[in-house]
Amino acid sequence: MKLAFSTLGVPGLPLSDVLGLATAHGYHGVELRAHPEEPVHPGLGPDERAAAVAEFKAAGVEPLGLAGYARVAAPGDDEAVIGELRGLLDLARDLGAPYVRVFPGGGTEQSADEADAVAARRLGTAAEYATELGVRILLETHDSHRTGADAMRVLGLVGHRQVGALWDVMHTWLGGEQPSDTYAALSPHLGYVQVKDIASAEDTTPLPLGAGVLPLTEVVDVLSRHSWDGWLCWEYEKRWYESAAPLPELLTRGREHLARLLTDAA
Repeated sequence: MKLAFSTLGVPGLPLSDVLGLATAHGYHGVELRAHPEEPVHPGLGPDERAAAVAEFKAAGVEPLGLAGYARVAAPGDDEAVIGELRGLLDLARDLGAPYVRVFPGGGTEQSADEADAVAARRLGTAAEYATELGVRILLETHDSHRTGADAMRVLGLVGHRQVGALWDVMHTWLGGEQPSDTYAALSPHLGYVQVKDIASAEDTTPLPLGAGVLPLTEVVDVLSRHSWDGWLCWEYEKRWYESAAPLPELLTRGREHLARLLTDAA
């Protein structure tokens, strides 16, 4: 498995510095938080996009994907959401990133069936454009669709190879789903896996990998048992928790922890 980390852990850091951290600490790739406050986002022009590609190539680091904020199940106008998705897909294509992350974002005023149908309709429409660009849209296990079973209600309706799943291990754990059950639900559609650690369900402040309660050993075990050979991406949510320790000083230890888990599971 390849290892990456998300720029959510180093908010606002210039891309050159992010890539320097990746090479210095032994990571193969970087997940880019695609938000206007970050260096890489859909508002970049052609020259800026080309410069970012050159920086990745020079560093020998892969752009794993764009962590977008489109909420595909949210109430409202389809065209606004699909337009946001197209912008993310264009940027991913230009950067050579294989994935775009989206959130479910279903509203409390919707039934589960309504949220599923809205998400599936939008994702199905965007899937055709994603196919043209060679980029895959991944629905993250998050918010209104926290578990693998929840995500599969949508993916089963979409039924398109360019729409898959991103497994966020914190949210499936908070949803009470066992790693083996999450993998069984998502495996035909799994793009990559976001790993992290927290102190408890009540305190989700990010911790160094292995220092909290999330079942990382079990997640790696089930992936290894099924010979899954994708990406593990450390999403350290420093952006939302100012008191959390700086990510750069944790990166080597985090990589070593994941490497041990992979070795033990082999």
